[in-house]
Amino acid sequence: MTAPSAAVPGPGAPAGIMPTGPSESTVAWINEAGAETLAGRMGVAFLEATPQRVVATMPVAGNTQLQRILHGGASAAFAESLGSLGAALHAGEGRMALGVDLNATHHRPVRSGTVTGVATALHLGDSSASYEVVISDEAGRRVCTARITCALHGGRRRD
Repeated sequence: MTAPSAAVPGPGAPAGIMPTGPSESTVAWINEAGAETLAGRMGVAFLEATPQRVVATMPVAGNTQLQRILHGGASAAFAESLGSLGAALHAGEGRMALGVDLNATHHRPVRSGTVTGVATALHLGDSSASYEVVISDEAGRRVCTARITCALHGGRRRD
């Protein structure tokens, strides 16, 4: 489980380092840079992105299992995408966030529509960051609760 460094875009990503200004410019950069990543291929659209909170949506269509309900693995990948992004933003330029623990509890099936994920920081340290991720359906019902912890590598933060 890994997240890209906040300073190193993936293949096909826009050139340069992830913006550190307003969340809107960061979100636009992330959505463009992430188009060819797993999150992009799953249809994830980031709406808000700060080290403290990351919000995104994901369509159920295309992310289902044979029974045509949202795949638990899709929920887990969605949750990891949000938490890893928050950790990468917290880590800062020149550092990398690497997922080391992910758990997810699936509460109810979803057959259609869009789910929304909200990752809220639980711990933002020098060497690790942890997030609770709540995934809800369009009616606001909790579909999945996940927790992700990322190790932060590449030197200490300089705040």
